[in-house]
Amino acid sequence: MATAQGPLSLLWGWLWSERFWLPENVSWADLEGPADGYGYPRGRHILSVFPLAAGIFFVRLLFERFIAKPCALRIGIEDSGPYQAQPNAILEKVFISITKYPDKKRLEGLSKQLDWNVRKIQCWFRHRRNQDKPPTLTKFCESMWRFTFYLCIFYYGIRFLWSSPWFWDIRQCWHNYPFQPLSSGLYYYYIMELAFYWSLMFSQFTDIKRKDFLIMFVHHLVTIGLISFSYINNMVRVGTLIMCLHDVSDFLLEAAKLANYAKYQRLCDTLFVIFSAVFMVTRLGIYPFCFSVLFYSTFANRTQEPYCPAFTLACADLLWTLTGPLLPHTVFLARSDPDSEYPAWLASQD
Repeated sequence: MATAQGPLSLLWGWLWSERFWLPENVSWADLEGPADGYGYPRGRHILSVFPLAAGIFFVRLLFERFIAKPCALRIGIEDSGPYQAQPNAILEKVFISITKYPDKKRLEGLSKQLDWNVRKIQCWFRHRRNQDKPPTLTKFCESMWRFTFYLCIFYYGIRFLWSSPWFWDIRQCWHNYPFQPLSSGLYYYYIMELAFYWSLMFSQFTDIKRKDFLIMFVHHLVTIGLISFSYINNMVRVGTLIMCLHDVSDFLLEAAKLANYAKYQRLCDTLFVIFSAVFMVTRLGIYPFCFSVLFYSTFANRTQEPYCPAFTLACADLLWTLTGPLLPHTVFLARSDPDSEYPAWLASQD
């Protein structure tokens, strides 16, 4: 791997230290040579995700307008916004500058000032808060897009991994590492996942603004970092297993949210229970078990297998999966506030 020029060369050399990332007697130059298939992963491959991310965003706009919206209208979701609050300069100033949830003392003061009863003022503030909320139609279209992508990428991932030896024996992830050439299926799987998360990170600024905006932005940033590092260091076999384990619960959560927006409450409850079970089995069961096997194999032969980077990247991903509030609290939050993206944060660590 080429080194950077100028004052950042020292930092660049430390970040991409061959001693840390690669087995003994292997250098980045060894991975520049030819190989079967698509060759070895290289940093410049990452550049292709940016036009692809723009393309995904454009496809999303078409999908939401010509597929998701007609589906929403067909099942009875109305194309209308919330009830508009009666224009009132004094209440609007309080709402914007002071508080959206006035206490009893402030309500009584406004009641005297406007000669309105307290109940009427409370109704005004409730209607004004609802006025800022996005319509259900918009939320349905966003969730339907994510549901469709997550389902398709999970199907592609399972189909690809089914014929891959490391899916059945995860110790194959380190066989002949790092000289593991890319196949076309593996390359497209990785690049498509990475491009999708780039599109999500940028589309946050045009999507519905939610309370967990910062959490989701950091999540997308960390996810992109993990996928990029694992690709450049040719840990793509491990990466495909991680992405597949994480993708399996994503479309279930989005399906539950779609059912909630459509007011199919029994279906929503059923899907949410299935999502919770799948989430806990894959994230707290299969994932730790699989990587305990990987760590055992690296301990058994540390001189030939990439113990340091494997441990670093996998622990970072596991920590990111389990950090934050306790799982029961988060599950409750997801159930009580299905419009929030916070449950999707737990369901989409890639």
